[in-house]
Amino acid sequence: MKDNDPTGGAFGYGPLVVSVALAVLVGWSVWWVVRYLRADAMTRQSIRQAVRVRRTWKRLAQMLKLCATDKMPTPLASLANTDGKPLKPRVLVPALKVTHDAFGVIARASCLPGVGLAEFQKAAPYLADAWRMTRVSALPGDKPGQVMLRGVRVDPLITPTVHVPTGRPPEEYAKWDLGVDEFGMPVFVPLKEVPGVAVGGLPGFGKTSCVNRLVCDWAPSPAVQFVFFDGKVSHAYEGDYADLVQRAFAFCGDDLEEANKLLKELVELRRARSASIRKVLGKKNMWHIGPSADWPLIVIVIDEAHTYFRDHKGSDQATKRLAAFAAENARLTEDLVKKGRSVGFLTLLTTQKTTGDAIPTFIRDVCPVGLSFAQKTADAAVAALGDDIREWPDASPVLLQDPAYVGVAVMSQHGRPGFIRIRTPYVADEDAARVAEATAHLVRHPARLLEDLTGRTVVDLTKDDPEPPAMAA
Repeated sequence: MKDNDPTGGAFGYGPLVVSVALAVLVGWSVWWVVRYLRADAMTRQSIRQAVRVRRTWKRLAQMLKLCATDKMPTPLASLANTDGKPLKPRVLVPALKVTHDAFGVIARASCLPGVGLAEFQKAAPYLADAWRMTRVSALPGDKPGQVMLRGVRVDPLITPTVHVPTGRPPEEYAKWDLGVDEFGMPVFVPLKEVPGVAVGGLPGFGKTSCVNRLVCDWAPSPAVQFVFFDGKVSHAYEGDYADLVQRAFAFCGDDLEEANKLLKELVELRRARSASIRKVLGKKNMWHIGPSADWPLIVIVIDEAHTYFRDHKGSDQATKRLAAFAAENARLTEDLVKKGRSVGFLTLLTTQKTTGDAIPTFIRDVCPVGLSFAQKTADAAVAALGDDIREWPDASPVLLQDPAYVGVAVMSQHGRPGFIRIRTPYVADEDAARVAEATAHLVRHPARLLEDLTGRTVVDLTKDDPEPPAMAA
C-alpha cells in the first residue's frame, strides 16, 4: 500500500531544495568572478572597496552615530519576555545599498528618525577616511527618505576623458551632456526653452571641444541645423570647425561685414518664423511640440564672439566702418537671443573673457546658462558666472589654470546653491569629421524649409505682423 505520509514527502524534497540553493549560489559566485575579471583595474579596485563598505557598514555607522536607538520592544519580543525583565533597546542602522563604478562607489542609505541628510553630510569627511576615498558627498536620494553617498577614489577632474560620438540621434532634444562632476556623476544641462549659452575661458582650455561635443551628439538628428561663426579665422578650413562645417547650412569667418550680412539673414528668418508659427505649427511656442525636420532647432555657434562685437576706437573711415558693423552685429545678436527662443533659436557664444567689451551685457545677461573654463582674474570669473562666485572661492575658475585642468569648467548648480566643476571630455578631430561626413546629407537651410511649409518667401513673411491671438468669445 502506498505511503501517504506528508512528512516523508516533505523530507524527500530536502535534497532537491539544497541542490537548487547550491546551484544558485554557485551561479551567483561565477557571475561575480567573471564580472570582476572582465573589469578594468580601476573598476576592480572599486569592487573591492564596495565589498569593504558593505562589510564594515553596521559597525562604522554606530561609531559615527549614524544610527538610532529604539527603546520600544517589538510585539514578538514582548511576548517572548516571560521573566518580566526590561528589554535592551535596539540599535537601528540605516540600510545601505552599494554600487560601484570606475571612480569609486555610490551608496544609497535609508534615513532614520534623527538620522537624515544633515547627519550624513556632517559625517562625510569621516566616511571618506574610513572608505579610503578622496572625498565623499551626501546628497538627497532618488526617493524621499533616502540619502545618496558618493565616494570617489580618484579625482575625476584631473582624469582626462574622451568622448566617441555614437552617430545615433539623441534620445532627447536639447539635452547637453557636458561630462562628469568632481564626484564622477554625469552632468546634463537642459537647453529646452533656453535662448542662449555663454562660455568663457582662456585659450586652449576646452571651450571649443566642449561645443564640438554638443554638435557631434546632435548632428545625427534632422531636427537640428547649425550655423557657425568663427572669429579666429577667415576661412573654415583654417579653424576648429573645419571638420564640422559640412554639417552647417552656413559659415562665417572673421569678416565683420560678412558676419553682419549673415546675422541679418538669421534675424529675417527669426521674424518670418515669428510671423508664421501659429499658422504652421498651431502653437505660439515651438517647444510645446518640439523641433522637427520641417521646423528644426537652429543652433548658432559664435566662437570668439568678441571679434564681432568689440568696439573699435578711431576717427578714420575704416575704423568707423568696423565700429558700425560691430554695433549692429551686437544689436542683431540681441534680437536672436531675446526673441528667438520660442521659434527655435539657440545661440552659443564663446569668448576668452565674457566681460562687457567682449559680449555686451545686454546679450550676456539674458543667457540663462553660463560656463567658465580657466580664468586669470576674479573679475573675469564674475563676468562669466555672476557675483555669487565670490562666495564660493573653492569653485572659482581662477584655480583651474594648471594644465591638469584643461577641459574642466565651472557652472552654477541647477536647483541648488553653489557651483559645480565639470570634467568635459575631449572629442578627437577624426571622430568629429566622421560624424559630420555621415550626417552632411541632413543639412537643410531653415529658410527654404519655411518657404516650403508656407508657400511664401521669407521676405514676404517678414512683412506680415504675427497673427494675433484669437479673441475670447
